[in-house]
Amino acid sequence: MTATFGWLRKQLAGIVALVLILGLFLVARLPSVSAAEQDSMASKFHFTPMTIALPAAKKSQSIRTVNKQYKDIAAWISSVGAAIALNDISGSGKADDLCLVDPRSDQVVITPAPDSGPRYAPFALDPAPALPTWDYMAPMGCVPGDFNEDGRTDVLAYYWGRTPVLFLQKATATKFDASAFQPTELVPGDHRGPDGKYSGPMWNTDSVTTGDFDGDGHTDIFVGNYFPDSKVLDPNADGGITMNQSMSHAKNSGAKYIFRWTGATAGANPSARYADASQGIPESARSGWTLASSATDVDGDSLPELYIANDFGHDHMLYNKSTPGHVNFGEVTGVRGVTDPKSKVLGNDSFKGMGVDFGDLNHDGLYDLFVSNITTSWGIEESNFQFMNTAKNAEDLRKQLHDGVAPFHDDSAENGTAWSGWGWDVKIEDFNNSGENQIAQATGFVKGQVNRWPNLQELATANDGLLSNPFWWPNARAGDDIAGDQTLHFFAKSADGRYTDLAPQLGLAVPVPTRGIAVGDTDGDGLPEFAVARQWEEPIFYHNDSPNPGKYLQLKLTTDAPVAPGPLPAAGPPAIGAQATVTTSDGKKYLGRVDGSSGEAGRRSFDVQIGLGQDVEGPLDVHLQWRDRSGQLRTQDLKLQPGCHSYQLGTTAKEAM
Repeated sequence: MTATFGWLRKQLAGIVALVLILGLFLVARLPSVSAAEQDSMASKFHFTPMTIALPAAKKSQSIRTVNKQYKDIAAWISSVGAAIALNDISGSGKADDLCLVDPRSDQVVITPAPDSGPRYAPFALDPAPALPTWDYMAPMGCVPGDFNEDGRTDVLAYYWGRTPVLFLQKATATKFDASAFQPTELVPGDHRGPDGKYSGPMWNTDSVTTGDFDGDGHTDIFVGNYFPDSKVLDPNADGGITMNQSMSHAKNSGAKYIFRWTGATAGANPSARYADASQGIPESARSGWTLASSATDVDGDSLPELYIANDFGHDHMLYNKSTPGHVNFGEVTGVRGVTDPKSKVLGNDSFKGMGVDFGDLNHDGLYDLFVSNITTSWGIEESNFQFMNTAKNAEDLRKQLHDGVAPFHDDSAENGTAWSGWGWDVKIEDFNNSGENQIAQATGFVKGQVNRWPNLQELATANDGLLSNPFWWPNARAGDDIAGDQTLHFFAKSADGRYTDLAPQLGLAVPVPTRGIAVGDTDGDGLPEFAVARQWEEPIFYHNDSPNPGKYLQLKLTTDAPVAPGPLPAAGPPAIGAQATVTTSDGKKYLGRVDGSSGEAGRRSFDVQIGLGQDVEGPLDVHLQWRDRSGQLRTQDLKLQPGCHSYQLGTTAKEAM
């Protein structure tokens, strides 16, 4: 007996390893959904692809110019820049306007949703000549918002090679075109050099999100930069650049900023003023190659938490401890269980955070979140994160966050969402109002003819000391391919609770690299449409024709601040961060929020969209929570029938006429 115990003790490490391997194998081999069930699930959805109208382009390209030291990896450097948003920009009363960035032309475009008719001619927003530009800058994304609080929807555009620009809509405009917007610097200062060209900070921004971070009743802006300040796209420059210093812990990145709203004016010459409040970001979270972000009130105090998704290293979830006029975040991290790999613990991951969105995936009234990573079999197979909220209730969640603990556990493997491809933007949404959220995800990297996966795999095993120098990176030039045939994914929940990808059955599995997913109800029928930004390909719009949809609650929530009068209609000032909770008779909870722009390169509209399923009867118990313009926390309980409702939020919620 003693000899047997001694043998077992010596073999314990090997036994544990075999158990773990067997466990991982069983997780990976969980029963899949049958083809018949997939067809049945897919029959509940239908999307019609439509072409998006674009203005005439001043140029056409299929790869970017780059710094001379990046010339052998020009395709890699050219792999981002396609972005898209859906919102009510024109004041039509519907989220039927698109703001998109097309890397083929390097234009920031405003255009009608294809199902809304030719209501106006598509046009491009250009900072010049009002603001300085230069030859080697490029837009990377656009974020709609009312940045000067006049009730008209503006656009924030962010760039590589320049600080962001606010395009503020003029209240006096008589025609909805480029002349209706005034370019305004987000970062104060005179950025025009002696030659008239841009000479300000050389930011390379890949993520922006908005929220009332300090709880003063006004919307603030987070800016996450990717490359450190440098001339990334200048083919005349030779050096002064870097790559990520590590595959898993890179910190030699561009900076992170928070701009706190301090004032604005409306009229013919609108303005918006912001103060740098970046000191509110913890030191540990100020570095990292940021690709995506989300400002979402996780614990229900109407102060949004900030999730920063970083490439090549740790993501950061920041708990909001701010007070009016003073931004203050603390970092929270997950707790590692005995069977949890370190990289699947929130805040300790070493993966490639490429997209993020929040949503309640199990109707417990608490936000879960989904993070995209690189998950390509026989390529780089990390894992997406489906972080499920494990707190008992909102009070328990708040206590744990206060103590520095993020009570989230990655259940992606068990739920069938762990592996998809080279992931990018992600949106959690109920597209057929079934009462269960789906997860739409963009994937794919560089499309070409020469497979460069073997070279990239070699890089992944290289010494971190080599990585910051682009010389050691494998070639990625025009014509090279890395995950170029990957497609959109559309994860839907099956009867057993696991998710399956229905994109092939729905005609969404087009082998083109995709980047951003924009979501909004463009035609007012209660079904959300979505549009997709594709890298180096034309964007696409999908009209939602899903048969037999469930009931829904759609809320258009604006503040009660006055709208600046003018000839053109206005959407009204969105109540960014306002939350709605629907509780049904069987105890299920459904969450919705006015999203300030969660994601990587795609933005959902400001409408709160909650699918309820076929069997829900009204009136619905709806709990609203928001901060008014004075920063006071407000709540109100309503009884609402399913359908669309508009409310102005001030000291109370008043139905808008």
